[in-house]
Amino acid sequence: MSELLLELFSEEIPARMQKRASEDLQRLMLEGLKEAGVEPAAARAFVTPRRLTLLLEGLPARTPDTCEEKKGPKVGAPEQAIQGFLRGAGLASIEEAQIQEDKKGAFYIATIEKPGRATADVIAALVPQIIRSFPWPKSMRWGTRTLRWVRPLQSILCLFAGEIVPFEIEGIVVGDVTRGHRFMAPESFSVANFDDYVAKLYSAKVILDSAERARIIRAGAKELAQEAGLQLVEDEALIAEVAGLVEWPVPLLGAIDDEFMAVPQEVLTSTMRANQKYFALTYGNGKLAPRFVVVANLIAEDGGKAIVNGNERVLRARFSDARFLWEQDKKVRLEDRLPQLEKVVFQAQLGTVREKAERIVRLARELAAFVPGADADKAEIAGGLAKADLVTGMVGEFPELQGLMGSYYAKADGLGDEIADAIAEHYSPVGPSDDVPESPLGKVIALADKIDTLTGFWAIDEKPTGSKDPYALRRAALGIVRIILDGHVRINLLQQILAAIGNIDRYTLNSLAEQQASVVFEAQNLGLPHIKEQLYSIDLGGEYEGRYESISKSLLLFFIDRLKVYLRDRGARHDLVDAVFALEGQDDLVLIVKRVEALGAFLATEDGANLLAGYKRASNILRIEEKKDGVSFDGAPETSLFVQDEERALAEAISKAVADAKKAVAAEDFVGAMSGLALLRGPVDAFFDKVTVNAEDTTLRANRLKLLARIRAALNEVADFSKIEG
Repeated sequence: MSELLLELFSEEIPARMQKRASEDLQRLMLEGLKEAGVEPAAARAFVTPRRLTLLLEGLPARTPDTCEEKKGPKVGAPEQAIQGFLRGAGLASIEEAQIQEDKKGAFYIATIEKPGRATADVIAALVPQIIRSFPWPKSMRWGTRTLRWVRPLQSILCLFAGEIVPFEIEGIVVGDVTRGHRFMAPESFSVANFDDYVAKLYSAKVILDSAERARIIRAGAKELAQEAGLQLVEDEALIAEVAGLVEWPVPLLGAIDDEFMAVPQEVLTSTMRANQKYFALTYGNGKLAPRFVVVANLIAEDGGKAIVNGNERVLRARFSDARFLWEQDKKVRLEDRLPQLEKVVFQAQLGTVREKAERIVRLARELAAFVPGADADKAEIAGGLAKADLVTGMVGEFPELQGLMGSYYAKADGLGDEIADAIAEHYSPVGPSDDVPESPLGKVIALADKIDTLTGFWAIDEKPTGSKDPYALRRAALGIVRIILDGHVRINLLQQILAAIGNIDRYTLNSLAEQQASVVFEAQNLGLPHIKEQLYSIDLGGEYEGRYESISKSLLLFFIDRLKVYLRDRGARHDLVDAVFALEGQDDLVLIVKRVEALGAFLATEDGANLLAGYKRASNILRIEEKKDGVSFDGAPETSLFVQDEERALAEAISKAVADAKKAVAAEDFVGAMSGLALLRGPVDAFFDKVTVNAEDTTLRANRLKLLARIRAALNEVADFSKIEG
């Protein structure tokens, strides 16, 4: 068994493309070799700014011989069919074929034997194909060549079993030669195998393993921070990116002029990270320190002084621009920027950002009543100004600071910390691991913004499909779920969706829809049945009939799906969510989760498991008998028809359990409701053990089936047990 060492050496590969490129090279080589009948024992891919390297170990010298049987036409088939079979099988005459019989008759069979090939020949044919069709996100041609590569491809090293695999592509002849560091060891050198390759690269100031380069960057930056009495702002994504920019990392410490430290630290860190790839340092209290770490790609003779000075000059210019934008932005109040939002389109069918801000204001004022500690008047102010920083110079330069810069400008305008914090938090949570808003007002504005976005895209039928979610609507819905559950926010989602649809119609459709919107707003503090009743008291005509109901139901189901994902990640069962959600009017996520948790704990007990089994047994009997008789047995059983003590005991237990369960559910004591139902286990077990349900007496049989229906109804007081698996 032998190893294959392949290196594709080029000009600098963009760091953002390196990881995917190394994975693609490994995948394409393995797929090609597997198709030829060869699989290595191990595979490892490496990447530096100037090379893609692949090591395959445990490859055989030759591909295996193969023997394949090709089934042909029936004996006696037309001559045209036989000739086609001979050409496909590579046979000279039909006499070279064999005849086999099966239950359908006699067929010609051709045995095709293919001798193995030298693995080196397979590699020599495969690598040029991979290079020509390599899936770079962007590629280029250079000189007179037709070959496309991410940057000009300069050389190819390909060794199999220590020997050069001979091939050529666009004038590039394969060899055993590579090069070291561009500045510190630019000379070329030959290698014999992978171990020799790694050792010589290291001597030539190239660290092949990107993980090792990242480790050196991380450790070196931390050491410099500690020596300065500071802490490194750890950023694994930036470490990985910088590891893709250097082949021999050398962390160095630079200084920031004190005059720039009055600029918001997020602006400074964004400038350092996005534009210069510098690492920020902080004091022990988290405040940004006037120091940074830059990673050089060489060992400088002066210890890096000139490199540091040059980077400090560049950073000084960057920070001067940022300070100018900061000072200019503060000259215009956020409120005065609102007219500019009329020129920014949120979505073609959903209007401008100014219109979205006005919709947020309406929703925020309503939602404030459901979030403890949130002031409706302040919610209206924060909601109206939440998007105003989008037209500032700073956010234009650093889009990732939207919301955060708005909070700084709000404080500069004297609006206070509460409103400023809400503006800063309203985009949160951005991802599944991002923090949810901490302040009550932040929760309100974040909910209003996300509910408006989701409802808007549902209203214009731009829902996520399959893996496609260009507007990140799944993320927005999960954010709402997390805000509600983490903050214990008790809202009826369907009611808020209806209000949001009304807002959208108010601004984007016609006056007929405005009538419908006004009904929703007037019914805000009523129960859902009242909203629906009033909603359809207006004759909207065929165009809008059912519009609100279909949108709201579809979006609510989407929220429940996100809730399932959220709970599943925390170990909850999706069927329990279905069982609770199946109950009518379940759109309070906090209440749903409480029910799910209580139901899960109940079913984990012996009483719960056995009672579920009893429910399934009763439901199965009822389903069969109701289908057979064509009637429902949901009516109350006649106590005078009870013959056995077990019937009487079960009826009494059900009556008590239902009463207790209803009382507990009304008090949102779902654990208590489950405990009450647990008392049914004994009577249910005794009933099935002693009582024959399908008695010969039809009256007795019907009465007992009604008793089974009571079991079903009793358990469905807390959840639809038919949705529960097991």
